[in-house]
Parts: sequence; C-alpha cells; structure tokens
Amino acid sequence: MAKPRVLVLRAPGTNCDVETSYAFEMAGAVPVRLHVNQLMENPSLASTFQMLCFPGGFSYGDDIAAGQILATQIKTFLSETLEMFRQEDRLVLGICNGFQIMMRLGIFFEQAEKTPPATLTWNRQGRFEDRWVHLKPTSDHCVFLKGISQFYLPMAHAEGRFLFRDDATRETMQASNQVAIQYCNPAGETGDRILAFPDNPNGAESNVAGICDFSGRIFGLMPHPERHLFATNHPQWTRRREQPEHGEGLKVFQNAVAYFG
Repeated sequence: MAKPRVLVLRAPGTNCDVETSYAFEMAGAVPVRLHVNQLMENPSLASTFQMLCFPGGFSYGDDIAAGQILATQIKTFLSETLEMFRQEDRLVLGICNGFQIMMRLGIFFEQAEKTPPATLTWNRQGRFEDRWVHLKPTSDHCVFLKGISQFYLPMAHAEGRFLFRDDATRETMQASNQVAIQYCNPAGETGDRILAFPDNPNGAESNVAGICDFSGRIFGLMPHPERHLFATNHPQWTRRREQPEHGEGLKVFQNAVAYFG
C-alpha cells in the first residue's frame, strides 16, 4: 500500500510546518512542504496529495486578523483546489493558525451562508496565552480523533476563542457532531458551561477547542498535537513513573494515515 501524501502549506510567518511534517512522517505519511506561491503558480500539484494541512504559526504576521491574508489568497487563487479536497475523499487538517485560516475560508460550513455560523476571536483575557490543556473528543465521526478518549496538548494563541453565531447554531453543530473536541478539566469533565480558566484557556463557548465538517474528514483545532509527539515533550515527564511509547498528539496523525489504509 502506497503511503498517503500530505501537502503541508506554508506562507510567510508559518513556523510549525517542519514539526507538522515530521509528525506526519512519524505516522507513516509522505509530507511535502509547499509555499503558497508555488501552489498558486501550479495548482495542479495539489491533485497528487491525499491530505492538505494548514500548520500553525503566524501567517503574514496575522495582519488584519489571524489567518485572514492567507485565507484571502486561497479564496482568490486556489478556490478550485480547496474545493477538490472538500468534495473528494481526501482529508484536511488545520492546527492553530491553520484552524483560523480554515474558519476564514468557511470550509466547515455550507458556502451559501452569508453570515458565518461561528468564528474565532480574541481570547477573553485579551492576550496571548501559552499553556498545556486537557482535551476531550466529543464527535463520534471525526477521522482524526478515532480511539482518543482524552489527551493533553500545548496551546499558544491570542485569537482562539470560539464563538457561535447564536444558540440555534450551537445546538445544530452539536447535534450534527461538528463540535469535535472540547477543553475539559483533568478529570475529563466538560459541557455547555464555560469552564473556568485555565481549564478553558480562552473563554471559548461550550469549551470548543476544535470542530469538523459534516463528513468528519475536515478538522481544525487550536491546540498543537505536533508538539506532543514524544513522552519527553510532556511538561512533567520527569515525574512520571511510566513513560508511554509516544506523545499523545501522534495519534491524530496516525488516524489520518490509517484512513487511507
């Protein structure tokens, strides 16, 4: 069986593309880092990839809004390429800034909607936040979260607070399994009530840390799975009596590869 190929798209300011590529390589995929200019010059390159990944960082310095400039480039010059990944049996992953880009693109929702059903905005405390968080998958059909009951990942962002357009949208997204992953406390408890800081690091409504589309093939999250690939990445690894073979974030990438197995 040929290894699935992953297009890891980067732009000026992207700074997690190397780590993300390494995570896919560890999981058994063949990642290729491409600058957005290369793809705009030759959009047909995308047809050779089974996965598209928007890695973390600060694309274009997060000018205007986080992920806005790269999302505008993609809408303007690569809309057909994006639609290919959206409509065909391929996967799309966005991490942190990548998730912000995907939200600006509206890739999770029906394109006909005039007002976005949800958005990512400034953290409630109005500042950049960098810490580890507990997470609980809440969607039963997200490809990237299969077999994960709870895990612990680092996050680092200033515009990661997830907000629904209204209560009806929140109920619809929850009912359709689009709310894929939530912040939780160390005991794994979450829910509609907004958890107190630091369990919920940014004040996200319903403790949302990531969402997927209706198919479960398109997934974005604010925390960084590529930063917890090894047991020694854990902030308390020296205090653990037993060390797991891998870090908890690797499973996200292994699930993506297994989808094509």
